Amino acid sequence: MDDRNITGTLSPEDIQEIKAALQIIEQKMPFLIALTAQERRKLFKMGDKSLAFVTNSVNAAQSNREILPASFDIEEFIQNYQLATTLSELLISIRQLNEQVDDTLLAVGSEAMLGSLTVYDYVKTAAKKTPGLKSVAEVLSDRFKAISKGRAAKAFGS
Repeated sequence: MDDRNITGTLSPEDIQEIKAALQIIEQKMPFLIALTAQERRKLFKMGDKSLAFVTNSVNAAQSNREILPASFDIEEFIQNYQLATTLSELLISIRQLNEQVDDTLLAVGSEAMLGSLTVYDYVKTAAKKTPGLKSVAEVLSDRFKAISKGRAAKAFGS
């Protein structure tokens, strides 16, 4: 990553509008579900390689309706296929946005942590001569020790 300072703000109105837009997205897709890990494992997965198979099956079903049993709901099959392809397209955009939000959060969080470490250094130094800062330095020190311990553990593969 380039050494850059990310400067951005979201007003309370912006936050509310973003949340409202997300609610609209959810309202437009009332059929969305949540699966457990076990349920996910049990389902067939339609990836890129399977898409051609499903597309060919839809074409075969539409062209040869007479070979399918009356109990097979071809319209629902086609609707499921169309929804799957539409959701796949939307998911690409959603994943790109998610990745950007996640990367930005990581970068600004890192910047905030670096700033906090600078503040901690100044507080630690000033606490030696400035009344009332010793307790602040101790609070920051406790968290700094926990952060340092966690980073050391990661560095050694713990």
